[in-house]
Amino acid sequence: MADNPFPVMLFAAGFGTRMKALTQDKPKPMIEVAGRPMIDHALGLAEQAGATRLVANLHYRPDDLRRHLEPRGVVCVIETPDILETGGGLRNALPTLGAGPVMTMNTDAIWAGPNPLTLLQAAWRPDEMDALLMGISPANAVGHQGDGDFTRDADGLLRRGPGLIYGGVQIIKTDLLAQIDARAFSLNLLWDRMLAASRLHGLEYPGRWCDVGHPDGIGMAERLLEGEDV
Repeated sequence: MADNPFPVMLFAAGFGTRMKALTQDKPKPMIEVAGRPMIDHALGLAEQAGATRLVANLHYRPDDLRRHLEPRGVVCVIETPDILETGGGLRNALPTLGAGPVMTMNTDAIWAGPNPLTLLQAAWRPDEMDALLMGISPANAVGHQGDGDFTRDADGLLRRGPGLIYGGVQIIKTDLLAQIDARAFSLNLLWDRMLAASRLHGLEYPGRWCDVGHPDGIGMAERLLEGEDV
């Protein structure tokens, strides 16, 4: 496969409080699913998609993650003294990521099906899109409660409302980050501006997906990878 033209940002700074005791002595992305740290599942997808520039933001127990990631060629950006959330974390990493659109990945999800990154690459239309999000039908989402975050029309435009769950993977332009005054903020602020301009698009993932943000999600994800009905 040709090199991925987008740098990949791995969100790995969170405290993992929903994991309770499992994150007392390790960061959430280092919790194992099917014998591998969760972040390695995300890394595998990025590498399979041809990514050559990989960046991770770190905050909670950063040394554990840095020792694991740097030998894999991942550039680590430590957020200090405070965590910056997804929007602030992405903006803080821009000097390392470079100009232009980037792909971002949450590191607490497991995908069973085609590589979501390659699907996004194939569908990306920069003249029409400021961001392209991967959504999951609630029927294909394991370990996640709720009716979804976005509705999607026939042209792929997104609106807020029940329909698709955001799966934690996207291509996004970073220009608008400079317009936000807050230091720590969610990417939802950026999405809202794109929504208002009818520039936020989405795909529906054809496979299944598991949220591993809570302890029960580990077993669910492992059964999903084994092909069991969960």
